[in-house]
Amino acid sequence: MQLEKVVAFHKALGDPTRIRIIILLKSGPLHGQAIANKLGLRPPTITHHIAKLKDTGIIYARREKNTIYFHLDQKKLEFHAQAILRLGGEDPVKKEELAVTEKEKLTIVKNFVSAQGELKQIPSQLKKKLVVLAYFVRGFEHGKVYEEKEVNEYIKKFHPDYATIRREWIMQQFMYRKNNQYELNPKEMWPVVF
Repeated sequence: MQLEKVVAFHKALGDPTRIRIIILLKSGPLHGQAIANKLGLRPPTITHHIAKLKDTGIIYARREKNTIYFHLDQKKLEFHAQAILRLGGEDPVKKEELAVTEKEKLTIVKNFVSAQGELKQIPSQLKKKLVVLAYFVRGFEHGKVYEEKEVNEYIKKFHPDYATIRREWIMQQFMYRKNNQYELNPKEMWPVVF
């Protein structure tokens, strides 16, 4: 799960009213007016909080005749709540599958990076793709914030599809993005270090 999604989930739950709504919905679906009555709040306030929870995917709506009922998706709630424990690849099976020796890393880079330093193609196999991503992300400094344009220009030096590379760095936890600004994550979060 992307770091941004984990942060968005925790921000959405960082409100006492939203947590109270989740607690109410654990007992079963309710319509907005019922939630408002139980919490002593106005329906527009409930609508606002429900929208934030729906954005995370842990609440969904179903219409029954003229009434919309809100349901809690407990499996998604559990998945999102435990996501922080999965960051950095705590899953030992996944870690073993992605384990790469230094010799293998050099071979992968030799196969996918030209003598001129250009990426021949983005590997389809995850292990190889992570090695290549780790190899190229070394061009950034830890602790420095980069504008999206700077990141794009750097990527264009070795591959024309800068959007895909940039997205992969975010999805694979090499980098963090906020407001079109990019920063390296700590190496401990990287799935592969080169």
